[in-house]
Amino acid sequence: MTLRFKLSMLLFYFLFACVQAAQAEDSFVPLFDGKSLDGWTAIPGGTWQVSGGAIVGSQESSEHRHGMLLSDQQYGDFVVRLKYKALAGNSGFYFRAQRVDHPVSVKGFQAEIDADGNDVGGLYETLGRAWVVQPKAEDIESYFKDKDWNDMTISAIGGDVTVTVNGVQTAVLKDDPSPRRGYFGMQLHGGQNMRVRFKDLEIKQY
Repeated sequence: MTLRFKLSMLLFYFLFACVQAAQAEDSFVPLFDGKSLDGWTAIPGGTWQVSGGAIVGSQESSEHRHGMLLSDQQYGDFVVRLKYKALAGNSGFYFRAQRVDHPVSVKGFQAEIDADGNDVGGLYETLGRAWVVQPKAEDIESYFKDKDWNDMTISAIGGDVTVTVNGVQTAVLKDDPSPRRGYFGMQLHGGQNMRVRFKDLEIKQY
């Protein structure tokens, strides 16, 4: 066995170990299989379907209920990553949300999503404190991609919550008193023409 071959094999095993370590460090798993709505339940109001590897939500302004797509499971501490494209209307990604008998279907936090860029990446507490973190318009202009795919990350560990959009921190809370466990949800705002897409949803739980 030549020295060159031995060195090549050592390099191969080193790179293989690095890849395995990176995968273990990442440890995110899909929340959406890219083909179906398995694991998710639509609440009446609006339409949800899968097209082109994305979850597609649509709703007409004549519908006054909030069309919601909720996870079947509840989650506690986590980091969630996703991509979204808002084409019309006001949407949001809910987390640690509670189901309620109300036209908006849930109460709790949503990370704001809006086709026109309004308050994108802020934190709104539905049926609670309303705006908890509301970004400034001039800041939103620096990170929001209009009518394009945007990357959003939400970290909720205990009472510490952080939202980032396209790599920019848009909301940070420390020791917040909100619930520590609940559902994920994608929103179609009632009374608006809605067109929104979500894809590449994945989670790391703690």
